[in-house]
Amino acid sequence: MFKCICGFLQPTSGKVLVNGKQIGKDVDFPEDIGLIIETPGFLPQLSGLKNLEILASLKRKINLKQIADTIRRVGLDPMSSKPVGKYSLGMRQRLGIAQAIMEDPSLMILDEPMNGLDKNGVAEMRELFKSLATSGRTILLASHNIADIEVLCDTVCEMDAGVMTML
Repeated sequence: MFKCICGFLQPTSGKVLVNGKQIGKDVDFPEDIGLIIETPGFLPQLSGLKNLEILASLKRKINLKQIADTIRRVGLDPMSSKPVGKYSLGMRQRLGIAQAIMEDPSLMILDEPMNGLDKNGVAEMRELFKSLATSGRTILLASHNIADIEVLCDTVCEMDAGVMTML
């Protein structure tokens, strides 16, 4: 479903609308969206800051200070020269979350965003996601962790064999 919303896959039936525009017809990729789907991919030889700087250069919506502030917001050090290839799984996940939120999108799609995070990291990201939701952002979150769903979600749907059911 998330890949259909992003325009990466076409639905076999029906249509996907994001902000009133049909994905695959009106637009190929929704505007004003941040996402982390599956494992975040970064250039392993570059620092986290440099990776996000390259990604941010595509839309030119934010500057280096805003990128650094976002990296701090997810609990990483933007001044670290450590290459992403030497990051732990949790650090890469945090960087993926930073990438998803750095341009302050109105819609965020987060697929298993707590993957690889320790207990403190999970608590920090839950607080971050709650603050983003409180500030008017829409967050679509996939999780196999019932605690994440109970703490973070106000509407819960289940996908089974391609059929979505609201619980």
